[in-house]
Amino acid sequence: MDHRGAPETEAATPVTRRHVLAWILGTAATVVGAGALGTELVSRGVLPGQQVLFELEGACAVSVPPPVFSSPGPAESGRFYSRARGRSVGYTVAYPPGHGPGSVLPLVIALHGYGANHSDVLSGMSLPQALALQVAGTALPPMAMVAADGGGGYWHGHSGDDPMAMVVDELIPMCQERGLGRAPRSIGVIGVSMGGYGALLMAEKHPQLFAAVAAISPAVWTTYAEAVGANAGAYASASDFAANDAVTHAVALKHTPVRVASGLSDPFHPGVIALMKALPPGSVVDLSQGCHSGPFFRSQEPPSFVFLADHLVGTTGR
Repeated sequence: MDHRGAPETEAATPVTRRHVLAWILGTAATVVGAGALGTELVSRGVLPGQQVLFELEGACAVSVPPPVFSSPGPAESGRFYSRARGRSVGYTVAYPPGHGPGSVLPLVIALHGYGANHSDVLSGMSLPQALALQVAGTALPPMAMVAADGGGGYWHGHSGDDPMAMVVDELIPMCQERGLGRAPRSIGVIGVSMGGYGALLMAEKHPQLFAAVAAISPAVWTTYAEAVGANAGAYASASDFAANDAVTHAVALKHTPVRVASGLSDPFHPGVIALMKALPPGSVVDLSQGCHSGPFFRSQEPPSFVFLADHLVGTTGR
């Protein structure tokens, strides 16, 4: 029997969407990966095709109740020249309901994902809306939130561009001058995807600075080969990956409250599992149905805000 069809005496196997996508993914592995690494990345979902399959199979379905907001507080957007990044960067500072410039408040640093900027850090809501969110009918305690443009370099230093130094040495002092995030330890950090990885790494590198960290679907790879195969610009070298591996350095979070959330069908799930095993005891890890997509992000933002508020507000006595 050749490849043209099934014998008349046998029932032909139905061609399903899964069969078609499996063929497409197999072809893509050969074309994109040109070898074993590409095949591995496609099969594990680090490259885009696998999530298409998950979407069709319903693995990405997450129930997300419509958000309820109080009347949002004010926000201020602008630009400043970052010496650390060697360029002008945009930023937004948001205040909770009933507060504004001049208020002394805890501060949450929000780190955007790959391809985004300070204006679209969160999924499905603005920074002022996030601070006005009601979770289970209860308003969040008052906190301020700030975001700035970090580029696509995974929130660590590259040649001539250091977004982590921009946050630590420029953005945070600018906010502290306004009464936001003043000592002792009244600063939290949150991020989604690349921003989730950046939030973990930033808290690992500066544990004395951050009172709590929340990472939603963090973009965590387990090897440099995986990382460079999926995003060649994330790390300059294997040694750069080793120096900025959030899993290897998770022990630095032993005095920092941590919350991590990841979907079971997220392509970064293997990295999150490795991270979970490396995190200090007491860390909160939420693994549930979902993919690396908006519905999962939106479902995890409210509990992440509550987690940060519990630690920041408790720290500051508000």
